[in-house]
Amino acid sequence: MYAFITGKIAEKSPTYVVLDNHGIGYLVNITLNTFTAIGEKEEVKLYTHEQILEDAHNLFGFYSAKERDLFELLISVSGVGCNTARLILSSLTVNELSNAIANDDVKTIQAVKGIGAKTAQRIVIDLKDKLKKNDFQTEIFAAPNNTIKNEALSALTILGFGKTAVDKALDRLMKQQPDASVETLIKEALKIL
Repeated sequence: MYAFITGKIAEKSPTYVVLDNHGIGYLVNITLNTFTAIGEKEEVKLYTHEQILEDAHNLFGFYSAKERDLFELLISVSGVGCNTARLILSSLTVNELSNAIANDDVKTIQAVKGIGAKTAQRIVIDLKDKLKKNDFQTEIFAAPNNTIKNEALSALTILGFGKTAVDKALDRLMKQQPDASVETLIKEALKIL
């Protein structure tokens, strides 16, 4: 199994990249979050998961090891295959999905196109303890300004905005203004939502 592949980007789309590694082109399926993280880079290191089927060998690549680890946990859930896990991680970031699982937030997972209530519940039930064992929660709750973000998230959801949309807007704003106050975050988020 390949742990990671580093190479020059020969071809790129929102769903895959072709990495040129010493003259060999590896077609690697990626998530939208990985596509965004790659940006305009010419060379990249992707953490990989190899799927071996009777008629194909597929590579799935992730910008971070945490995203790959969460992907592998997702495919351990009955009824969740590689493409479904990739779809989930294209719709939700590692932190969003980890928080949803930790907080029994089935609705956030169910908001992903093609994920039904039963599958979302199974993901939460099967992965809640595994996430704690794999230290996903320590990274999430140790994130700076998490209290500020949670306060803004709470205020905006009380105002009637959808939690997933608010969470994405706040993540974007916190990247632009890491030292923003709760009030600033709420005002800026209201402009986006």
